[in-house]
Amino acid sequence: FTEQEKVNDFSGALSCNLDHFKKFFHGMLEEGIYFAPSIFEAGFLSAAHTDEDIDFTIQAARLVLNKISD
Repeated sequence: FTEQEKVNDFSGALSCNLDHFKKFFHGMLEEGIYFAPSIFEAGFLSAAHTDEDIDFTIQAARLVLNKISD
């Protein structure tokens, strides 16, 4: 949620749009996807995630991103 191509450090992370992240985070919760509630944390895949889990998450992200980009 930034105009930067890559975020490599704390000052880069601070440039992220916190309002957009909040909307994305809460939208994903509504879709049943639970991310860490901070822009300063990372999410990880696990061997326990199935292809269906990943597809579900991608579809949820598309839906949420389309909603918040209006």
